[in-house]
Amino acid sequence: MIQRSLPVCCQKTPYKRQYPNVVLIVAIVLAFCHSAFSQTNTRSSTQIDSITAMPLDSVLSWMRTNVYLNTTTYPEIGLKILQKIEKEEAPVKVAELHEEMANWYGYHGLFPQDSVVYHSEKTLEYYQKTGNNTKIADSFRVLAIDYLNQNELAKAQELVFKALPLFEALEDEQGMAKVYRVLADLHEKMLKPEASIKYARQAIALFKKSGNHSGTCIALFNVIKGYTKLGEYDKAYKAADECIAIVNNKVPDEIFVLIRAYSYRSDISVRTKDYDQALADCTTAYELAVNTVGEERAATYRTAIGNVLKFQGKYTEAIGHFEVGIAALEKQESENTWEAYQQVSECYEQLSDQENALLYYKKSVAIKNKVMADKLANLESEAVIKYETGKKDVALAAQTVLLEEKNKTQQLMIGIGVLLLALLGVVFFFLNKSRKATSVIAAKNDENELLLKEIHHRVKNNLELVKSLISLQSAQLEDSATKDAMIASQNRVQSMGIIHQQLYQGTNLGSIEMKNYFVNLGEGILDTFNAENKVKIACAMDNLELDVDTAVPIGLIVNELLTNALKYAFPKNAKGQIEIRLAKLDAQTLTLKVTDNGVGKQQGSAPAGSGFGTQLVSLLTKQLNGKMQEEVENGTSVSFEFKLDIAA
Repeated sequence: MIQRSLPVCCQKTPYKRQYPNVVLIVAIVLAFCHSAFSQTNTRSSTQIDSITAMPLDSVLSWMRTNVYLNTTTYPEIGLKILQKIEKEEAPVKVAELHEEMANWYGYHGLFPQDSVVYHSEKTLEYYQKTGNNTKIADSFRVLAIDYLNQNELAKAQELVFKALPLFEALEDEQGMAKVYRVLADLHEKMLKPEASIKYARQAIALFKKSGNHSGTCIALFNVIKGYTKLGEYDKAYKAADECIAIVNNKVPDEIFVLIRAYSYRSDISVRTKDYDQALADCTTAYELAVNTVGEERAATYRTAIGNVLKFQGKYTEAIGHFEVGIAALEKQESENTWEAYQQVSECYEQLSDQENALLYYKKSVAIKNKVMADKLANLESEAVIKYETGKKDVALAAQTVLLEEKNKTQQLMIGIGVLLLALLGVVFFFLNKSRKATSVIAAKNDENELLLKEIHHRVKNNLELVKSLISLQSAQLEDSATKDAMIASQNRVQSMGIIHQQLYQGTNLGSIEMKNYFVNLGEGILDTFNAENKVKIACAMDNLELDVDTAVPIGLIVNELLTNALKYAFPKNAKGQIEIRLAKLDAQTLTLKVTDNGVGKQQGSAPAGSGFGTQLVSLLTKQLNGKMQEEVENGTSVSFEFKLDIAA
């Protein structure tokens, strides 16, 4: 989870994702409060009434002071005050109250992230009514972090690029530095370490300029992780050493920053197999955490120590650390527990304790499969399509507005130049401003294109994951009919995955080159049926590009025909050939023909298979407003004619 801004009183307090034991302490506090509820209910009610009766400024002061201490009355007080003031008070006070509520929900981490986003959006809404651009810009930035924590990268990016121009116009370099930090985190999540390092370096330069040592250290985390992922370990070590030196010499109170720096440096040493240094660093991180928050809250750091000991071959000692760390992770219900399970399973395996090795391996697989299932459930193809079209529309609309402004400015400058030559300097000022606006458009369009390609990449990867899951499931099936159905589903997923692969690898994000697509599709299906040596698939066609909405159904049709031919046209390992032809007769008409030289259909024979493939081909043909014709002579030939201009 990316760190949000908090009031000064708790800026140094760790967050759930960064320091998971905070959740454990909060849970203990809540459990204690619950056990004593019957004795404290009246007292809590009295406290709520007394606080809500105070002047608004006093209530806000109380909320800022108790944002990380109070876990029982805080939300009720905030909501009661909001109900009372939203229609009466000045927008700035309502904004401040929503801001404190967002900070409280974000800090404690016991509630859905939607609660944080709701109050952050309300904060932005009310600050916009005040016209305070500094607060508006920072609200955009914080809301971007909240969406980033929800893995809604498109929304996060949109908000970041609303915050950055405002900070630039205000010449607020610290605000700009914080935005660059968010961009570094965004690109880290997009698996783009080079871009993450670039934006982190921009943030560091501005933080150093103002002497913001804490901000510099946090930005250095992105540099450390980026170079570690790139395998440039010397640079990663240098950044980690710099971070540790800054904390020790400039901000010694930033203990949690120091803990993370040692942890990251330990990760580098694990990568370079310098296990002695790795053990020293992760042990230092653990000891610092124990001295700061106590042994119980620091327990999760023991898993890192256990992992290094495992690499050193000290399996029994490693298991002792893993057991303590895993117990803490289990209390937090962390999805990262699967990795610790897997590591302790490897230790037991090395000790020939197969029973415990299998036990922890099963636990690891169960949690990992759940994480994968959750990610698959969040794969919303409709949202992807809306983004692909909507994001382009937004970018084009913004470009049009800015270009119109440019034209108006230029016309104004020409008029002023004709009438008042003495004001030529003003003309050049507006022209220069217009050019800057154009460069901003170009930069943002580049960012949009990168993000769009990343979405196609993510969709392709998720489809590959679906294909792999189907393959794993089908391998466990004994019924041949069910297994054939699973293999057919696997090929259909593959046909869509190839399209998204070509979209992110190509230069045109709106169309697919069909000949190359059919070649890749054919190779994949031949590999599925293990038929590379007996059947050849030829694409007798010129290069032809189609839009995604047309390419997907045609790809699925060809997939079904190729699958059917490989299953029935060449029995008993007979050799043969399949030919694919696709041509565009005119702007509205496409023809498709798939021919094989197999045995063809036998007179009076019953249809093979379940018939689902035939139904799917028929449905897709109707979707493209097409007609299908089948001929059986020296094999089977299936022809289609599609009318694109009136496709369903």
